Amino acid sequence: MPNADNINRSRQIVKVSTIGIITNALLAAFKATIGILSNSIAIVLDAVNNLSDALSSVITIVGTKLAGKAPNREHPYGYGRVEYLTTVVIAVMVLTAGATSLKESIAQIIQPETPDYSPLSLIIVGVAVVVKILLGTYFKKRGKTLDSAALVASGQDALMDSIISISTLVAALVFVFFGLSLEAWLGVIISIFILRAGYEIIKDATAKLLGERADGELTKAIKSTIKEIDGVLGAYDLILNDYGPQRLWGSIHIEVADNMPATQIDALSRQIQELAYKKHQVILHTVGIYSQNTDKTSVSLKNEIYQFIKKHQEVLEIHGFYIKPDANDITLDIIIGFGSKNRQELLNTISSELMAKYPDYHFNITLDSDISD
Repeated sequence: MPNADNINRSRQIVKVSTIGIITNALLAAFKATIGILSNSIAIVLDAVNNLSDALSSVITIVGTKLAGKAPNREHPYGYGRVEYLTTVVIAVMVLTAGATSLKESIAQIIQPETPDYSPLSLIIVGVAVVVKILLGTYFKKRGKTLDSAALVASGQDALMDSIISISTLVAALVFVFFGLSLEAWLGVIISIFILRAGYEIIKDATAKLLGERADGELTKAIKSTIKEIDGVLGAYDLILNDYGPQRLWGSIHIEVADNMPATQIDALSRQIQELAYKKHQVILHTVGIYSQNTDKTSVSLKNEIYQFIKKHQEVLEIHGFYIKPDANDITLDIIIGFGSKNRQELLNTISSELMAKYPDYHFNITLDSDISD
C-alpha cells in the first residue's frame, strides 16, 4: 500500500491542479469572449492555450491517481512512472496547440482581418497577465516541493503564457495608438513559443522513461553515508532505477575485509539498506560484496597496480581488487569514462600492460560502466 507521505503528496498535487483548472478555465472564457468580440486571433489563440492548460491539469490529476495505485504481481514496482507518461501527454497537447495556432496565424497573414479593441478588453488581458505570473510561480514552487514534473511543466508553461499575453497586450496597444496590426505575426511568434515549450517538456519526460543518470549529489551522498558505517571499506557500483517520483530502487557493492564472517556481512547489509532508506528514501534491494585483502603484501601490490593503471586518464575508478590466497590470480573492476573513443580497446591495452609488467600474475579484469558519480 502507498505510504502516508505518498498519499499526502498525491492530495497536494490534486489540490494544486484543481486551482489550475479553475483559474485557466476562467481565463479561457474571458479571453475567448474578448478575442471574438474584438476580432483578435492572438487573444483567441491565447484563450485556447489557457483551455489546454486547464485540460493538462485534469490529466495531471488522473495521472497522479493512477500512479498512487499499490504495487501488484504484474507491476511489483508500482505505477509511479505513470506520472512521466502524464507529462508526455501534456507535452503532446502543447505541441498540438502550437501547431494548430501556427496554421491559423499563417492563414490570418494570408487573409488578414482588422481587430477592434475596447478599453475593457485591454484591462482584462492585463489582469490575465498578472494572474498567469502568479499561477506559474505557484505551480513551479509546489511542483519542485512535491517532486512533480507535471506541475513544474505546467508552471513553466504558465510563465511563458504570461510573456505571450504581454506581447498580445503590446500588439493591441500598438494597433490602438498607431493603427498597425501585428496580430497574425504575433500569432506566429506565440505558436513558436508554444512548440518550443512542448519540445522541452517531452524531452525531459522521455529522458525519465528511457533512464537517465542519477543525480550526482544524491549518489555521492548515499555512498558517503554507507562508507561511514563501521566495517565498510568502500562503496561502488551504485545503480538507481527511477520508478516514479520518490520511488528509487537500486543496488550497490561494498568492500569488506576478507576475514569478515558471513553473519557480520549479513548484519552489515541490512544496516546499509535500513540507513539508505531512512536517510535518502532509496530502497537498496541488493548489497553486493567485494572482499578486500588485509595482509600488507597484497595491500602494497594493490596500491602499486592502481597507480600503474591510473596513468590512463580515461580510467575513472578502480575497485574490487582481490588476490586469491595461495594463487597468482588477481581480480579487479575498472570504470572507463564514456569519453574514451573505444573503452574495450583501452581495457585490452591495460590488460596487456599489466601482464607484461607482472608476468607472474593472471588478471581477471571486468569493465564497469560509468553509471553514477
